[in-house]
Amino acid sequence: MDHRKSESRMENPVSQNPLYPVFFKLDKLKMLVVGAGEVGYEKMFFILKSSPNANITIVAPWAREEVSEIIGSQKYKINWMERKFKATDIDGYDLIVAATNFPEVNQQVYDAAKAKGKLINVADTPDLCDFYLGSIVTRGNLKVAISTNGKSPTFAKRFRQVLEDVLPDDSAELVENLKVFRDRLKGDFTYKVEELNKITSSLLNSDA
Repeated sequence: MDHRKSESRMENPVSQNPLYPVFFKLDKLKMLVVGAGEVGYEKMFFILKSSPNANITIVAPWAREEVSEIIGSQKYKINWMERKFKATDIDGYDLIVAATNFPEVNQQVYDAAKAKGKLINVADTPDLCDFYLGSIVTRGNLKVAISTNGKSPTFAKRFRQVLEDVLPDDSAELVENLKVFRDRLKGDFTYKVEELNKITSSLLNSDA
């Protein structure tokens, strides 16, 4: 690995997306979603599409039909507290999503979350977000997350559609095969990286 090249890229003064992507294990964390209307449904739909094992609690005095169907299906680990939000609802949760149509309610959720040191996403309000729910492409164990740093969710959505068309359906099989190969390799970390680099480089030179 050429660390000099990596360092030169890090020193590049050109403006770039400063976000650091992480992948949460939502079955091991507790997520609170405030709101079960149009905005809440959109958030939950994409969360559950990517992480159907997510542990979610909803706080909302009512739920639109699609949300009620998701809860009633019992396919997911979802608990619904059918009432208005209270500041104490924040307690015991790791990730908070404020997803109502009312800015004043979203602000209340944000203030309560920050007072307790929680990570929060406020729908359509980048300045009040500690994290974004980006567009995601999944092929088995391969998962690609896309972010525009909150500048254009529409572009992220379109780019996701492009990747879904470009990535072959057998990408999942390829990842599994590479894992098997990696597990069979003998040697230290550096050796394994070098061998895997040799194999995967052919993926970028398939026309050669």
